[in-house]
Amino acid sequence: MSLELEVEEAFAPNGMLSRAADQFVARSGQTEMALAVARAIEDSEALVVEASTGVGKTFSYLVPALLSGERVLVSTATKALQDQLFGRDLPRLVEALGVPVRTALLKGRASYVCLHRLALARQDASPVDRASARSLAKIEEWAQFTKAGDLAELPGLDERSPLIPLVTSTRENCLGAQCPQFRACHVNLARREALAADVVVINHHLFFADLAVRESGVAELLPSVRIAIFDEAHQLNETGVQFLGRNLTTGQLLDFCRDLLGAGLQLARGLVDWQKVVGGCEQAARELRLCAGKSYPGAKLRWTAQAPESIGEAAWAAALDGVHAAFVQACVALETVSEIAPDFVRLHERAVGLAERARSFAEACEPGCVRWVDVGTQLRLVESPLNIAEAVKTKLLGASGESAKSWIFTSATLGDDDKLSWFTQPCGLDGARVLRVGSPFDYSQQSALYIPQNIPKPSDPSHPVAIAKSAAEWIRRLGGRTMVLTTTLRALRTIGDALQLAFESSGDIELLVQGAMPKRVLIERFRQGNADGQRGCVLVASASFWEGIDVPGEALQLVIIDKLPFPPPNDPMAEARSRALEAEGRSSFNDYFLPEAAVALKQGAGRLIRRETDQGVLVVCDTRLSSMGYGKRLVRALPPMERLHSESQLLDRLDALTRTCTRDCQ
Repeated sequence: MSLELEVEEAFAPNGMLSRAADQFVARSGQTEMALAVARAIEDSEALVVEASTGVGKTFSYLVPALLSGERVLVSTATKALQDQLFGRDLPRLVEALGVPVRTALLKGRASYVCLHRLALARQDASPVDRASARSLAKIEEWAQFTKAGDLAELPGLDERSPLIPLVTSTRENCLGAQCPQFRACHVNLARREALAADVVVINHHLFFADLAVRESGVAELLPSVRIAIFDEAHQLNETGVQFLGRNLTTGQLLDFCRDLLGAGLQLARGLVDWQKVVGGCEQAARELRLCAGKSYPGAKLRWTAQAPESIGEAAWAAALDGVHAAFVQACVALETVSEIAPDFVRLHERAVGLAERARSFAEACEPGCVRWVDVGTQLRLVESPLNIAEAVKTKLLGASGESAKSWIFTSATLGDDDKLSWFTQPCGLDGARVLRVGSPFDYSQQSALYIPQNIPKPSDPSHPVAIAKSAAEWIRRLGGRTMVLTTTLRALRTIGDALQLAFESSGDIELLVQGAMPKRVLIERFRQGNADGQRGCVLVASASFWEGIDVPGEALQLVIIDKLPFPPPNDPMAEARSRALEAEGRSSFNDYFLPEAAVALKQGAGRLIRRETDQGVLVVCDTRLSSMGYGKRLVRALPPMERLHSESQLLDRLDALTRTCTRDCQ
């Protein structure tokens, strides 16, 4: 029996999948995608699938992959989806399909506790606050019993905890086979399990880290894999360029200083003046940071000449030379104690690498790349390729010495044209087969779009304040159940502060703002909504909340977007990509800025309707969507929602949603 026929039978109304999911309903789009994946597997080809929300793409790619009997690699954009795939979807499907496969989960080093560094953290004499001391004690207790060592298992551990870098390893500070805890190392155990498994679930960061430095264990795994699947593939290009370039941060320099001082005083006290060596490195890092002067945090400094904009060339060159010289001195000191402990060997390798990177940033930028400097609490020097096309063509699709593979790329949003060129061109997949599968949701009945005409233009400084004023009325009308998505952190703060003032006296609406608590906690509280007598919720967020957030049901019925999400025109990467397109005789606005905005807008709007029974309204507070010619293209990128043409129509719709919610909750 062919794989396509097996897949078709599995998705039949009374097929095997009806045992894998409660209330399974055969969907034509889901089956269409699954059959396309089956053909790609049988023909060893690359397939790009945009599967709209509600299609059920996870089953569509997992079922043919599992039934194929081949070795499979599945990569996701987030650890959350990794855990869902491995802990829920895969076990259900393996049992339902009756396939004898061994599965494994593989994450990056930062996800696993390092037993050696945990012991060092325990011995560290530097003072810690009481909360950190309690958290460290919890990690130590949990580490005695965990099998996987995955910190995601540890309840209550804030993903932003400053302890995590102290109890996990990096490629730079791992001691490898010389580590006293090598045999019990959770990273190595996870890699061994992955090498022995039939289906391995990883993430995009891990995949590209390995593609760049061949360190994560995927290098050994990939040649034996016949099917590679990338879910949430819309993030591939931006994730890939992070790893395929190079960077140097003052944070990396100071982390090295901390590790060097700790190891030196514990393992070789008195043999080297560690305070002096570390002091020289810290001073060099501070001088580099001070070069940015009064640049505001969050700024990206263009770097098209010998030095970044607003920084003097002489001062910049001296700072980079200072870093290089200080870390060369650290290398000399470490050479004298290298035989005492493996820690010093790795520290020497790190010092060499940091010195070399400082030297490389003092030289000209690589052709086809762009440089800039991120300014924050630390300074980050970045050199990045404009896209991953060349790496995909040469290191993946054109890799020699490997058997023919099937490459599957899928996401709910991959472009706004039939060729999905927003995704395929920068990812080097122009020759891949493309499929677009529409959503089974009836958006015209389930949702509506409103573009308020009384809001100032986005260029007007009063724009975010006006949004907050109108949003407060809409939110009260609905009793919460609202997500406000902003395009900038500045708008996030302005709108968040204004809504806080609007609701603090009444106490009937709970305002959740990105950054106030861990993302996971914010989402959990927002999903609860006003259930169990709790106050209605409003979530104001930016950046990562535009995608990957699933809040089905009545907890979310109003999504407000502050303005069209065009890339910042002065962003160094956006500028470099624009110049490259203009050099080819193309329009940077039509071929870059507009498609980017269309995809981001579609992602944000996708938070609204997550199930067949959901109802809601999308409000985009940007009159350009209705007044400018390109607005029609952006509207076409959205689901086919009913259009509301006045605020009275919006208020009527919100009232109807409130009545429905009240009736259902009784």
